[in-house]
Amino acid sequence: MLRVGEVAGGVRLEVRVQPRSSRNQTAGEQDGAWKVKLTAAPVDGEANAALIDFLSGFFKIPRRDIKIIKGETSRHKIVEIKGISAAEALHKIDS
Repeated sequence: MLRVGEVAGGVRLEVRVQPRSSRNQTAGEQDGAWKVKLTAAPVDGEANAALIDFLSGFFKIPRRDIKIIKGETSRHKIVEIKGISAAEALHKIDS
């Protein structure tokens, strides 16, 4: 089960990033975290920027409303997304 928590005005979720993939895509769940594959390399924040771009398009939320709270230099990240509820996030991820 994905770990998704409600915060004031949005959600906080655990994301496991796999950089240098063949394409940007979701890859299900891994140990309670949502797995996202990205084409970007984990160099100079490229993968973090690519993750924010991907999440922005996936949830149709402006980039400014998405923030990496923890894990800037790790594959395991905590991301906060404003303007969406936990139920909406889970529904979108599951569909």
